[in-house]
Amino acid sequence: MNIGTLPARNARCRPQHTGVIFEDQRFSWREFNARVNRLANALLGLGITKGDKVATILPNCLELLETYWAVAKIGAVVVPLSQLTRGKGLVSMLRDSDSGCVITNSGFVEHLEAVRGDLNIPNHRFLLTDSSSTADYQDYHALTSAASDAEPRGIETSDSDPYNIMYTSGTTGQPKGIVHTHLIRTMYGTLMSNYFRATPESVFYHSGAIVFNGAFVTLMPAFFLAATYILHRQFDPERFIETVRQEKVTHVIMVPSQIIAMMHAPNFSPEALQSLEMLCTVGAPLHQEHKDELGRHLPGRLYELYGLTEGFLTILDKTDFAVKSKSVGEPPALFEMRIMDENGRDLPPGEVGEIVGRGPILMPGYYKRPDLTAEAIVDGWLKTGDMGYVDEDGYLYLVDRKKDMIISGGINVYPRDIEEIVVQHPAVSEVAVFGIPHDKWGETPVAAVILREPGAVTAEELRDWINERISARFQRVNSVVIMEDFPRSTAGKTLKRVMREPYWANRDTRI
Repeated sequence: MNIGTLPARNARCRPQHTGVIFEDQRFSWREFNARVNRLANALLGLGITKGDKVATILPNCLELLETYWAVAKIGAVVVPLSQLTRGKGLVSMLRDSDSGCVITNSGFVEHLEAVRGDLNIPNHRFLLTDSSSTADYQDYHALTSAASDAEPRGIETSDSDPYNIMYTSGTTGQPKGIVHTHLIRTMYGTLMSNYFRATPESVFYHSGAIVFNGAFVTLMPAFFLAATYILHRQFDPERFIETVRQEKVTHVIMVPSQIIAMMHAPNFSPEALQSLEMLCTVGAPLHQEHKDELGRHLPGRLYELYGLTEGFLTILDKTDFAVKSKSVGEPPALFEMRIMDENGRDLPPGEVGEIVGRGPILMPGYYKRPDLTAEAIVDGWLKTGDMGYVDEDGYLYLVDRKKDMIISGGINVYPRDIEEIVVQHPAVSEVAVFGIPHDKWGETPVAAVILREPGAVTAEELRDWINERISARFQRVNSVVIMEDFPRSTAGKTLKRVMREPYWANRDTRI
């Protein structure tokens, strides 16, 4: 089994069908497969063989998408890295992954040059996807132009062979490389196609970062079905809406901040988005206020996916939103879930515990870290580190991340409960609640907010408004911080740890 056979199959079966659209470039499946083959053969010419690691440090671009499939064809392993990765973190990931080739662009050269002496990568295996005066880098396009567009031959892979290593730094500790095999990515294609009711006539569109694992939730079904896959360099809410309208897009996956920006864009209208059959929110909880607003504008389209890159997920189907909108759904077919207490005992419906799950996309482990793998996967079950409970029907309700939980005066305070109240204020666009040090209580909640309009409300007025509506005294926020934007990951996730760190690093800020 090799997922790299998908572009070739699509080129045979649907040669003239539009396979990939990037910006203003359109490629049939035959044309896109030929591009992938040229890169695959160019990599073979550089001495890249089965099992070798190819790191990418690129923004969304056609070359990154080509690399994902070319590496698969030759049995190598792709290591997608964010361009926000710099310095020691970059060295750590490249060395830990045993990367023997790097594909990047000229904008990242200065950061790569700063650490290049610490890497064990041959000089001829540094590739640039755009023109540069740097003589030590090979020209990606010169290599691919000179290579054959014939299918690479003689490369055998099995379903258990690794396809990618996805790095996650989490909130603490060293980065961990999550291994996905060809079988796991195949399951992404088959299961997600099924669950999201996609067909070969579907049109998938993604403008978030495709180095984010969530991007594979629509990338793999699009290629599995030989449908159409549209990729843009970055998310722009107005352009997003116009692209959906023009291309009759049917399937999209978005993080909450993108959904909020879309609904508040000047050209937003339900009519422009009528072609959508699936809008899936992923990456962080979409607060109920925003779910309800989206449901009023675009009923019967919203899915919510809760999941971990390590390999477990639940999905709230669009047909269940009317009665289960506060849940994140249930495990799809072939997945299992348990709610466990700190002693490993199963808890009944309604009781909060750690979410534990397993299924056909479960990683074989963290790359070269059997110790961390043994901590995360116990007796075949993945410990998510997330807290939640199930109802009598088996639907999952998220409470919060273990690490985000605030312990105030010995009482567990879940930030999400407070956030659901804050976001109801008409001036608030987004909110993130986190704990900071407190002399008496140990921790106390703080609410960081982004306003719809600058100056619409003061921090003090908003704090008082929130606390008037908080049901329990221990949930009251100590203060409100108004921000222009939140620190975010490449995937668009809000980084609460970045907002927390100054308070905990300098205890003089203790309240």
